[in-house]
Amino acid sequence: MQVLIPTPLQSYTGAAQVEAEGTTLDALLDDLDRRYPGMRFRLVDEQGRTRAHMRIFVNGKSVFDLTRVLEAHDEVAIVQALSGG
Repeated sequence: MQVLIPTPLQSYTGAAQVEAEGTTLDALLDDLDRRYPGMRFRLVDEQGRTRAHMRIFVNGKSVFDLTRVLEAHDEVAIVQALSGG
């Protein structure tokens, strides 16, 4: 399935949209990490939770549960929150 990649992570992928596989969101992130080493750590912390400044959307809905089952036609978008003052 196609995965939208935020600009700060495009240094890993070299593209704004990449192909990845997985039957769950966790498996999809593992596949992204196999293809683009180090990428998973930017998305998920040591406790297996999505980092506070990262959001993952599946079909336009925010998902925090990495066990979320994915279908081949699902659209996944990774978004990095902006912060500052």
